[in-house]
Amino acid sequence: MRVFLVAGEPSGDKLGAALMAGLKALVPDVAFAGVGGPLMEAEGMESQFPMSELSLAGPSEILPKYFDLKKRLEQTADEVVRMRPDALVTIDVPEFSLRLAHRVRKAAPEQHTVHYVAPTVWAWRPKRAQRMAPDIDQVLALLPFEPPYMEAAGMRCDFVGHPVVAEPQASREEASAFRAAHGIAPEAPLILALPGSRRGEITRLAPVFGQTLRRVLSVHPEARIVVPTVGARAELMAEQLAEWPGDPILLDPRGRVEAEARAEKRAAFRAADAALAASGTVSLELAAADTPMVIGYDGSWLTRAYVSRLLLVDTVTLVNLVSETRAVPEFIGKQCRAEAMAPALLEVLADGGAQHKAMDLTMESLGRSDEAPGLRAARAVLNGLPATRG
Repeated sequence: MRVFLVAGEPSGDKLGAALMAGLKALVPDVAFAGVGGPLMEAEGMESQFPMSELSLAGPSEILPKYFDLKKRLEQTADEVVRMRPDALVTIDVPEFSLRLAHRVRKAAPEQHTVHYVAPTVWAWRPKRAQRMAPDIDQVLALLPFEPPYMEAAGMRCDFVGHPVVAEPQASREEASAFRAAHGIAPEAPLILALPGSRRGEITRLAPVFGQTLRRVLSVHPEARIVVPTVGARAELMAEQLAEWPGDPILLDPRGRVEAEARAEKRAAFRAADAALAASGTVSLELAAADTPMVIGYDGSWLTRAYVSRLLLVDTVTLVNLVSETRAVPEFIGKQCRAEAMAPALLEVLADGGAQHKAMDLTMESLGRSDEAPGLRAARAVLNGLPATRG
């Protein structure tokens, strides 16, 4: 069996790696090709080009790279058509993924296509489901309420849970060891700062996060700030942190054994008293570690204007959506300001207990007590194959 996978950012790399591990458990002779990051490469893929080239968000980031992306799109589609895999699995990054599926479908109508991560049609632009249906045979959904939206458009959709529920969590001993290794006193407040993994996110959010933390440290001068990052953005993040207060600790994975870097990040999440984070999958990672959070996010002025007119929900934080609560404070768009976020973060540091029930409910709803999501996703892919190929 041959599977071609395409991921474009770290969260997609995690999804792809878990799916690949599940497929290997069910089909030992499976072979992989495509585009992915270090986790997918560790599972047996040789990426055709760096995954970071696809890690772009919104028109302001995509337009300047249009011709480069078009070239990569053509290159990837040609390889899929040449290879004729049993399944093409595109993972998130819909701006690239769905164009790829469309191009492949035109050239090879019989190609079975799977898109991993349902588009957020419940939040904005609901007609996206109908537009993708001619090119996508099956959708793998991370959230339990998503399948009806996809099925209504004529696609098979399987809720497979979210890989975050199967990821290992650090112990109290590992959290204490992390504090000791970085000279953080047991009683000192520890704040995680997570201003995103995309270049545009970091350059927009890091300055306002730094201003927010400056206000918090004026109240808690003994607090320490820890900033996990990915290797591709470590240099950029280090540049941004030069303007931050409190001598922040950057967790730079470059030059380190991957497993050790991941373990340190897990320990930081467990050791933290609170987090200031960009909107996205990281809120689920924080929930899995039971770390209370404040969410802040802003796009370019063009993205903000575009999305704000189309948004159908009153929260974009996944913990709030899955738990059907509004326990996590969020500051989106024009509200993403230091003077608004600092008081919320101070309140969470004083008492984050209100979030714990919502975070626990979120993890249960995402499949924490069920079969590992990567294995569930692999079963869904195999069950969804056309009879002539499955």
